[in-house]
Amino acid sequence: MNEYEALLRLQSIDIELMRYSRQLKAMPQQKRLAALDAAKKKLAVQLTKIVGQRKDCEIDVSDSEAAYQHLVDVRDEVKSKLNAGETGYREIGSIEQQLTSLAKKMEKLEFTHGQKMEALEKASKAEKNARDLDARLDAERKSLEESFKRDSANIMAEVRKLATERKQVLADIQPETLATYERLGKRFDGLCVERLHGNVPSVCRVKLQPSLYNDIKKGTPIAECPYCHRMLVTEEVAQ
Repeated sequence: MNEYEALLRLQSIDIELMRYSRQLKAMPQQKRLAALDAAKKKLAVQLTKIVGQRKDCEIDVSDSEAAYQHLVDVRDEVKSKLNAGETGYREIGSIEQQLTSLAKKMEKLEFTHGQKMEALEKASKAEKNARDLDARLDAERKSLEESFKRDSANIMAEVRKLATERKQVLADIQPETLATYERLGKRFDGLCVERLHGNVPSVCRVKLQPSLYNDIKKGTPIAECPYCHRMLVTEEVAQ
């Protein structure tokens, strides 16, 4: 294959690959997968926050239980002094005041402990719901990926076929020509090679002036369009 023929075929292959790429991206599974990824990312942030809240609640509950146990120990110690029978009238009054104060503190702790347990239960439930949702999103992603694989099988087969041919075509193109093609391909969104039909380029469609036309005919089969600056294939020169 001549270099100019390989160049034209390369562009044709790349345009087909771009078309297939757009078809794949436009498939409904792809749009849903993108939405799932966004949901997973948002959920991960929320889950981190929820786990932190749940751990804080566990610490609050643990501290509350420890404080309550401390009051129980103090109360039992005070009661043991009272039951020992070695205290006087005044000491008994002081001990009873201590017991009354301890009872109030324990009652208050029991009330706040209940609130902390409710908060822990709420945080644990929120964490479970978040993890369940995360698992459902994973299951849906797996199902969508399988569906996408089935529906895109024919397209992917064509893509593999074109990719194989592309490698073969590249072998007939000089590195300098390929570098120019790749640079212009980015500029012109893939359509960077045109044919010269008579004295009219096939893409920009601007008729060449006689002097420019004659200059191009004296050059190489792969020239540059003087108007749009695409790569211009002149088969007449090659022949």
